[in-house]
Amino acid sequence: MPLPEVHLVSGTCAEATRLAPVAAAIRAQGLLEPVLVAAGTDVSRAHISMGLASDVTLPTPADQATAIRHYDQLWAERTPAAVLVRGDNLAAALAAYWRRIPVLHLDAGRRSGTPGADAVDADRRLLAQVATLHLAAAPLAAMNLLDESVVAGDILLTGGTAVDAARMLTARLRAAGTPRPNRVLLVGVDDAYDRPVREAMLDLAARYPDLDVIGARVSTHERARLVAAADLVLADDFDLAEEALAAGVPVLVPGEGRELSEALHTGSARLVEPTAEALERELATLLDSRLRRDSMRALGSPYGDGLAAGRIAQATAALLGQGQFPDPMPARKPTEEPTWMS
Repeated sequence: MPLPEVHLVSGTCAEATRLAPVAAAIRAQGLLEPVLVAAGTDVSRAHISMGLASDVTLPTPADQATAIRHYDQLWAERTPAAVLVRGDNLAAALAAYWRRIPVLHLDAGRRSGTPGADAVDADRRLLAQVATLHLAAAPLAAMNLLDESVVAGDILLTGGTAVDAARMLTARLRAAGTPRPNRVLLVGVDDAYDRPVREAMLDLAARYPDLDVIGARVSTHERARLVAAADLVLADDFDLAEEALAAGVPVLVPGEGRELSEALHTGSARLVEPTAEALERELATLLDSRLRRDSMRALGSPYGDGLAAGRIAQATAALLGQGQFPDPMPARKPTEEPTWMS
């Protein structure tokens, strides 16, 4: 008898990277059949970079309405027992909800605090209205959901899967890659900071001949390789910052860093004023001191402990009547290796 299918839907490479460990954990569990659905540019390549393959590939949609239609057509013909989405994938969540398919929302509760000006934040809030189970990556995200009147019993603090994904990628990269001879500064910032960042990078490149300054707008596999090799990351992009923290790389955040509150609070990431002078000064301070970098690195990632994928797999099975729900992510960081990685 075939196992019930669970569709893990990715519309972006970041979503694919973070859902991949969940697919691996579900398969290792043996209770459900994970189906990877690729619905965006280069998503199938992102699956391959994680050592997996897309099971279903949908056309890249031009807008939300088209995306909903694609998902609805898929699930009319191949109805899963549940659908997993991550972040702001509202189209998939709505299509599943309208077909009465349970929706599990990874990274639920993340907020920028400006839903009126931030369409992504608005989509996350709307998604919370149709999700069956809200899987929060950090305590603040869970608190956000409670503040929005989400039922406490529908929220599970699992941690984020970026740490799990980093372990998967690191294992593959160590087997295939070679270390860079120079130090690496990886940069991924909003266009609003383009001018001061460029000025600071030119000065740093002249000051440190052994420093490679690299932009993060590359393929998923290449970005993962660069994050693994980086000594320092400058980013206001949540996904890049989360990946860096998961890999143990210190992060400097220009601007306000609203979506990185937990990392800023723990000290594994630090705010920097978005001026050329401040950027150069703060980056140079960290580049000149391995002790400072190691101190930030030792604080770890507040967004997961490397065991999130296993919790999510267990929660998915429990939601479908197979087994018990897992305990939430504990305050202390476990040292054990997840069983699905072995």
